[in-house]
Amino acid sequence: MNWAGSRFTFDDIDGDPEIARYFSDFPSGRDFGLVDVEGVAPRAVAWLVFLPADRAGYGFVDADIPELSITTFDKFRGLGIGTALLARLIEAAEARGLSGISLSVEDGNRARRLYERTGFEVVGRNGGSDTMLLKLH
Repeated sequence: MNWAGSRFTFDDIDGDPEIARYFSDFPSGRDFGLVDVEGVAPRAVAWLVFLPADRAGYGFVDADIPELSITTFDKFRGLGIGTALLARLIEAAEARGLSGISLSVEDGNRARRLYERTGFEVVGRNGGSDTMLLKLH
């Protein structure tokens, strides 16, 4: 969400049910995630959340396909940390037998290149964002 600058505060996020659904009950059921830590400082986080159709997120494809949320914190961007964390999360998803991972990416977000390199493909459009899907085997 903050890929283009400090557009949201934590108070904004906590008070917005559209955003809070990605973390308020996490982890629940099949949800899981990973954190990249250096010492005690988190450098990046990534998680997959399963949302039902009646609470569909921005990147919703199917209730059996989790939506990806990922961030690399400011001073660690551009070092390949997010790429490595995403690769580990995909491996964990494959080990759990998941059929895919979806996400929503806004126009202009540089992370789109990472998603495309990883194999995510556009499967829908929602306002100024694309819904992308990575099919797993």
